[in-house]
Amino acid sequence: MKRQKTIGLVAHDNRKKDMVEWVEWNWDELLNHNLVCTGTTGRLVAEALEKKAKQCDGENRELSVLCLKSGPLGGDQQLGAMISEGQVDMLIFLWDPMQPQPHDVDVKALLRIAVLYNIPIANNRSTADFMISSKLMKEAYQPKIKDYSEYITRKV
Repeated sequence: MKRQKTIGLVAHDNRKKDMVEWVEWNWDELLNHNLVCTGTTGRLVAEALEKKAKQCDGENRELSVLCLKSGPLGGDQQLGAMISEGQVDMLIFLWDPMQPQPHDVDVKALLRIAVLYNIPIANNRSTADFMISSKLMKEAYQPKIKDYSEYITRKV
C-alpha cells in the first residue's frame, strides 16, 4: 500500500445517506486518495466531494472517483476483482443489516475477498472513522497476506 490509498466505497440504499455524511465529514482527507465506488454510491460521493471542496476552499481540486456498476448489476464483483488484483487498499462498506439484499451472495463474496487479501474493512461509520484517522493512512503499509496455497493443493 502506497501513501496514497485506493479506497473502495459501497453503501446499500438505506445507508447511502450515512455514506454521504461520512464523506462530507472526511472530505479533506479523502481528496488525498483514489476512490472506487459502486454505481449510485459513486455518483453521490463525487457530488458530495465536489460540493464540499468548493464550499471550503473554493478551489477545484482534482477528484479521483472511479464509478463501477451498481452492486446488484456486478459492481460488487468488479470491486472484488480489483481487490484480488491488489488495486484496492481498503474497503468501507456500509451495508444494511436490517434489509435482505437480492444480491446477498455477491456481498458475501466481496467481504470474503477483502478478508482473504487482508485489506482493512469498515462496515459502520465508527470503524470507518477509526480507519481514516489512523496514522497509517499517511504512510506506506504492507499488509501480510496469508498463503492459502495449501487449500488449493489439498486433496479431498
